[in-house]
Amino acid sequence: MTAAALASIAPVERRLVSEAVFDHLLGRVLDGSLAPGDPLPSERALGEAFAVNRHAVREALKRLQQAGLVQVAQGGATRVLDWRRSAGLDLLTGLVASARGPQRRTLMRDVAELRAGVGVDAARRCAERTPAAARAAAPVDPGAPFPERAEAYVAFWETLVDGAANVAYRLAFNTLVAAQREGAIDPHLYAGEIDDAPAQRALAAAVAAGDGAQSERLAAALLERTLEALTP
Repeated sequence: MTAAALASIAPVERRLVSEAVFDHLLGRVLDGSLAPGDPLPSERALGEAFAVNRHAVREALKRLQQAGLVQVAQGGATRVLDWRRSAGLDLLTGLVASARGPQRRTLMRDVAELRAGVGVDAARRCAERTPAAARAAAPVDPGAPFPERAEAYVAFWETLVDGAANVAYRLAFNTLVAAQREGAIDPHLYAGEIDDAPAQRALAAAVAAGDGAQSERLAAALLERTLEALTP
């Protein structure tokens, strides 16, 4: 980071200092301003630039390290990592929130592919492993306000994902829901799925019947609507 870049940093609110420092550096890593291999300034230099104490800087750097974005070397420079090779799924929310234009559209397509891949297989596995769980999967009430319908749709899929008894699927689901609830993903993107209660009802019935193949087909038909809308 150059002296000019340091000069562009503004002081942050005291009550959110660590989080604000983290968010600023995260944005610089994700937009490429801080490239893989770049060294970060010292804690002292960053603290002076942000007008915060070194503890806040240290906490922010610790979060960046935990996210797989930087490598902190004892007695040496803290360097930026290639997040595509070192980060985990937890980075998805921040990545979606920072993306713009064509990059955002491509990323949302990637998210839709992840949703479809996990959701389709989760529906099949729920049918095969715990079909009775689908009895609690209530279709969305079409008469409810949209925010309530969006939350009800999350609850519908939560039941099926839990029924799949796959902790990796559950963690991926949690990440996608967090991105939606934190505003990084607009739930209107899924409106075609959310507002099709008959399709949800048919899927829940297939899962409850223990029909894995039919559950897979119906889940794909529902989830791939969003993917098709995002694919040129």
